[in-house]
Amino acid sequence: VQLQASGGGSVQAGDSLKLSCAASGIDFIKYVMGWFRQAPGKEREIVAVISWSGGRTYYADSVKGRFTISRDSAKNTVTLQMNSLKPEDTAVYYCAAARDIYSDFRDEYQYWGQGTQVTVSS
Repeated sequence: VQLQASGGGSVQAGDSLKLSCAASGIDFIKYVMGWFRQAPGKEREIVAVISWSGGRTYYADSVKGRFTISRDSAKNTVTLQMNSLKPEDTAVYYCAAARDIYSDFRDEYQYWGQGTQVTVSS
């Protein structure tokens, strides 16, 4: 199983970034996909979740209205479009996969990508 995240970088406040995560080795449509992030010295926290079909999504309050999660089951990818970025969005972003459960709790996720760094300067 591999979750390969990409798209991170260093940007200015107000800019946009699009993160992508390519999944292999899993039956993608059976997995809920999530994006989490971890800033230095902080716990890993949920950012967004998308259901198996993509019809249901969840966002942390801190990113609601700025970030959009989507998935393409034909390509086995999940993306996170991040707009109006803020310095407090600086973190390592991880994609993760959870079998059979729609959850914002990180312990419910079985598979994790390697993380991609997002740095937002003011």
